[in-house]
Order: sequence, then structure tokens, then C-alpha cells
Amino acid sequence: MLKKRPLLSTALVTVFATGSAFADGLTVICSNQQSWCDLMVNAFEQATGNSVKMVRMSTGETLAQVRAQAGNPMIDVWWGGTGEPHLIAATEGLTQASGLDISELLGWAINLSDLSDGKTIGTHAGALGIAYNADVLKEKGVALPACWKDLTNPDYRGEIQLANPNSSGTGYTQLATFVQVFGEDEAFGLLAEIGENVNTYTSSGSAPSKAAALGEIGISVGFMHDMIKLAKAGFPLKIVAPCEGTGYEVGGVSIIQGTQNLEEAKEWVGFVISAAAQSRGAEVDTFNLPSNSNATVPPEAPDLGSIKLIDYDFATFGATGTRQRLLDRWNDEVKPKN
Repeated sequence: MLKKRPLLSTALVTVFATGSAFADGLTVICSNQQSWCDLMVNAFEQATGNSVKMVRMSTGETLAQVRAQAGNPMIDVWWGGTGEPHLIAATEGLTQASGLDISELLGWAINLSDLSDGKTIGTHAGALGIAYNADVLKEKGVALPACWKDLTNPDYRGEIQLANPNSSGTGYTQLATFVQVFGEDEAFGLLAEIGENVNTYTSSGSAPSKAAALGEIGISVGFMHDMIKLAKAGFPLKIVAPCEGTGYEVGGVSIIQGTQNLEEAKEWVGFVISAAAQSRGAEVDTFNLPSNSNATVPPEAPDLGSIKLIDYDFATFGATGTRQRLLDRWNDEVKPKN
């Protein structure tokens, strides 16, 4: 039976911030879903005999933490979350190459490694989509969304929840997707107009779809594999690939520069990119596309070949200057002022 591992306590999170030293053992920040984090920690410990201290943090929060600890890291490995912040960490010299053989991985995962000079490796892929609660929208008698521009419909006032791109990799992927689909000026105009319908910007990328599943709001934006997990659990959630085209994530795993547990960190990276480990996702309803070409793909996973995906520019939108400029503009033009 899988041993349940809780989040690290507030006291341990404070240790991250203050720079107090941990006892010996591998320390991993996980930006994946909690159940997937727990499964992989337990599986790794059983397979290797190494102990792991793990805390879950969203992608943007982790990048800020890694920056704050530059030169004195309390973290050994950052696993999961969207690829752009991993690329930024690599460019800023905050992570280091593992030197592992990645020849079994799919091309999009190897591309992430190539863009970062081997400092981050692709672990999974997932497409961005819209989810709506069929019961909520039926009760309100409003049209069903099919496209990004539909989210500007004033009938959706107060019914949309999105992730904040400052803290959430999902939120930043949405921002970068809009810029690539519509052009920057039109994208920010649309995001501001959609913002009139948003009741909350969450720090977590998966939180909006959980709220939609529970009927707290009608519409969310997030990664489709997270939405599928909720729909499979019986919630009245319907998933839409936006008609204009959509972006996607390539999740990363990175070893922190200056880690005192380099060999254990390499062992972790080798484990989470292995076919055997990635094939276990369905055990905890993780339905993203694994990066190892020999891994078993869950039948519920979105078929990326049937979705209108854009040619997502990871090099541009994974650059520090681009990300900061877009976040600054989002904070000025879209973020609620109250």
C-alpha cells in the first residue's frame, strides 16, 4: 500500500527561506500534483534506499525560492512545473547539467534539454484548455465556451477562475499562449476583457479547475490532464480545446547548482525520466504525456495529435527578459487593482 506523505510543515518551509541547514538527505521541490509527488517519493525511496524530503510549490514560487538561495541552496532538485521557469533558472546559472543519457526521451523533452545546455530535462507534456461545469452553465442558461474569445462573454461575469502568471506556471503558459495566438497588444486587450469576468486569480494552476468541478465557479483554464482527472472522478466537467489553437507545457526536472547531494540528485533525475517510473502515473490519475518513449501512456491522456496546438516558442518565452516584461505588463493592465 502506498504510504501517504504529507506536505512539509510550515516550519520546514520556513527553513527553506531562512537558509538553515537540513540533515543529510535529498531535498526535492515538486511542482506536480501532490498525489504524483507522493507516489514518486515513495517509489524512489523503495527503489534506492535513499530518503527524500519533499515539499510541493507552484512553479513561479519555486523559481523565486531558487533565486533567493543562489550560492547557498537548501534544495537539491526541482521536479515538475512548466518548462519556462526551468529554462530561466538554467540561463541564470541556478541549475546544473546532470550528464545523464536521455536518448530514450521524446523529441520535445530532448529539446528542453538542448535549450538549457542539459540543465533541465523534459518529463511530461500537457495541453492548455478550458473546462466548464455543465450543471452550472445549464442552470444559468448561458452559451458554452468553445474558443478563447468566448471567455469575454459578459454572461460569464464572476464565473471564471484563472491562475496568476506571477506564481503559476499554468498561468504564465496561458499568458504566453495568448501572446502567440493573438499578438501581444490584442492578447492583453483580451486578457483585460476576460478579467472583467474573473472572480479570482489563484496561485496554483490546478485550483481553478477544482473550483469549477465543485461548482464554485462555471469556467476555468488549466492543463487538460488535470481536468480529465476531475472528470474521471465524476464531476460534471467538460473539457474544450480552444478553437483558435492552444499552447502546451513541457514539464522539467533540474538539479540545483551547488547541491551538496549531487549523486543522489542525479539518481532522482534518472528515476523520474525512466520508463518504469513514468508508467505509474495512472495509479494516481496522472494523465499527462510521459516523456520517455518506452513509458506506458494512460488511455485517458489527451491525444495531442488531435488538438490544434500552436508552435510554442519555448526559447523566447522561457527567457528571463521576456517573462518579466510580460508579467510587468500583466500586472499593469490585467491584474485587479483592489
